[in-house]
Amino acid sequence: MKRSILIFVLGGLLGTAAGFALGIFVYPYIFLADITANERIDDPSALTLVARGTFIHANPADPIHYGRGGVRVYDGVVHLEQDFQVGPGPKFHVYLVPDKQVTPDTDVGGSMFIDLGRLKAFKGSQNYPVPAGVDLAAYGSVVIWCEQFGVLISPAALVAAQDGAG
Repeated sequence: MKRSILIFVLGGLLGTAAGFALGIFVYPYIFLADITANERIDDPSALTLVARGTFIHANPADPIHYGRGGVRVYDGVVHLEQDFQVGPGPKFHVYLVPDKQVTPDTDVGGSMFIDLGRLKAFKGSQNYPVPAGVDLAAYGSVVIWCEQFGVLISPAALVAAQDGAG
């Protein structure tokens, strides 16, 4: 009888732990994958365009971690454009990274990155304020980074704007 109770309790604990772990991985795919952000820059002509870039699939051998779409960096705000999209996952953040070319082998966590905040949606336009005093010319990429697993999702190398116009 004691053995049956022990097996029942142990099975319940293992089942709960497995269900929780599975939920962490499955939740973003089921409930968040279809959310599309639609944030705009109120008056782009009032801002100075510093740089722009395009998110890429950093490792084509990895079908889960991908990204695409445009990004514009204005003085004071990073704007992911309407065509932005990444594969869903847990705890994605938007980073400004000093490296111009970011690959899966780049030590993003060891660089002097700036965390602009947690990704609001896996697709659509989004705005991220840049902290005051940040020299945007010192940052060569905008990166989508998975903080939970320390994985590069998608980098966008930045190209300086020629005329500052949006």
